[in-house]
Amino acid sequence: MMLLRANAIHSGYRDMEVLRGISLTLESGEILGVLGRNGMGKTTLIRCLAGLLPTWRGDITLDQHDVTRLPPHERARRGVTTVIQGRGLFPRLTVRENLEMGRIAGGGRKRSRLDEVLKYFPRLGERLAQTAGTLSGGEQQMLAIGRALMTQPRLMLLDEPSDGIMPILVKQIAGILVEISRRENMAIVVVEQNVPMVFAMTDRCVIIEKGRIVTEGTREDVSRSEVMRKYLAI
Repeated sequence: MMLLRANAIHSGYRDMEVLRGISLTLESGEILGVLGRNGMGKTTLIRCLAGLLPTWRGDITLDQHDVTRLPPHERARRGVTTVIQGRGLFPRLTVRENLEMGRIAGGGRKRSRLDEVLKYFPRLGERLAQTAGTLSGGEQQMLAIGRALMTQPRLMLLDEPSDGIMPILVKQIAGILVEISRRENMAIVVVEQNVPMVFAMTDRCVIIEKGRIVTEGTREDVSRSEVMRKYLAI
């Protein structure tokens, strides 16, 4: 079932256009990888889909409903959750309190998913009373994803989830995200520069160059593309 459709979207910052007519689609349970060098528009795309940046032109639909003008909290209540680069945790709150903030962000009236989240990330269960700012980088990323899951999302937007994490934990987190997507039929858009992580997780990939999608397809197609060899040195 088609969940997300972005149609020729343009966006940016003040008078600087960054996204220049990007179109993409995503089905429920699908994982889409977004690759590209720094400054090409990957994070801007995440922010635009989440409602953190306005869409100047084009439109965004979620489950066939136009959400182009909806603010972030309204998109969250429709099932969109975002894990920003840097994680955006509350460092002085405990792990439990950060997870509860996720439930509140999702509307507050939803049932708690704490037990389910801790099954995905048992390490968090050992640190429920610990403040988030004292966790390791990998544990903080687990907490950020766990907090996002507390909103009961249908679509998760991930910006550089491997940033500042040891390789062994990157592999573990990638595997958990795939498991979550399959079990819950949840769609994921993952923006990354860690190409092996993206290829290990995703069904399809796109490469962004100067605010435009310059190649797209299965991970096999993208890995063999001239764009991949030229821009990402693979």
